[in-house]
Amino acid sequence: MERTERAGVVPTSVRRVVVASFVGTTIEWHGYFIYGTAALVFPALFFPGFGETAGTILSYTTFAVGFLARPLGGLAFGHYGDKIGRKAVLVLTLPIMGVATFLVGCLPAYAPIGVAEQRGQV
Repeated sequence: MERTERAGVVPTSVRRVVVASFVGTTIEWHGYFIYGTAALVFPALFFPGFGETAGTILSYTTFAVGFLARPLGGLAFGHYGDKIGRKAVLVLTLPIMGVATFLVGCLPAYAPIGVAEQRGQV
């Protein structure tokens, strides 16, 4: 017996993929939205000696470094994903991202350590 699909009905597997993609994308871009909004406060905390406009530009430059680093990470971890498996690389990269995020959160403001803080952000 041949199974036919009705027009306009989306199979459960497709719906599941769409929902998972939506949730993953929302979570990822939420972080960028939060950083982009907080970057307006960063000049006073992390770049006080540069003036408001230059500090804002430096804040968004730090933000841009993340976008520039993504393709490099994609090349490196994509290669390893093809060699040892995508799941193994995912399990490896999640703690790396967590530790890096934690360490950035532990950075003090500009006043205690000066320029070293700005290098730590990158």
